[in-house]
Amino acid sequence: QVQLQESGPGLVKPSQTLSLTCTVSGDSITTDVSYWTWIRQPSGKTLEWMGAIGYSGSTYYNPSLKSRTAISRDTSKNQFTLQVSSLTPEATAVYSCASSNGLPCEYDYWGQGTQVPVSS
Repeated sequence: QVQLQESGPGLVKPSQTLSLTCTVSGDSITTDVSYWTWIRQPSGKTLEWMGAIGYSGSTYYNPSLKSRTAISRDTSKNQFTLQVSSLTPEATAVYSCASSNGLPCEYDYWGQGTQVPVSS
């Protein structure tokens, strides 16, 4: 059973950088043709695909967020990380990680999501 678990701060202030980690169990983030994605959903709005890191370490970003977003991984811990800089209150959302076997593709597994308020 593949499981993903997000972890990160409970609150971020405007202009700060958000850092979230997704810990994966039951599969390796280096498994061939696997992609590990970050998605967010503000309250009352649709899902927004933020970016992904592939099994080879290649990264893919939403063009609208690319200048402020970085996705990396730690293969020794089987984790991948999202960093988003220059946050505004509009970035308040539930942030989730997910896995798939392609991009774009339906997601096979999701983390439970973590609510990140951006507020002073």
